[in-house]
Amino acid sequence: MAAAIKDRLGLDSELVKGGGGVFDVEADGRLIFSKGEAGRFPGEDEVIELLS
Repeated sequence: MAAAIKDRLGLDSELVKGGGGVFDVEADGRLIFSKGEAGRFPGEDEVIELLS
């Protein structure tokens, strides 16, 4: 997913390892996707759209 974000948006991203099944996407300190809230993983295109 990091490569797709770089290719399509020109943005560098960072994976921060967590535990317990957490998968959150943050941009500029704000939460834009939470697996815990949505009950699912986001699609690659969905994350790119949220970052656009």
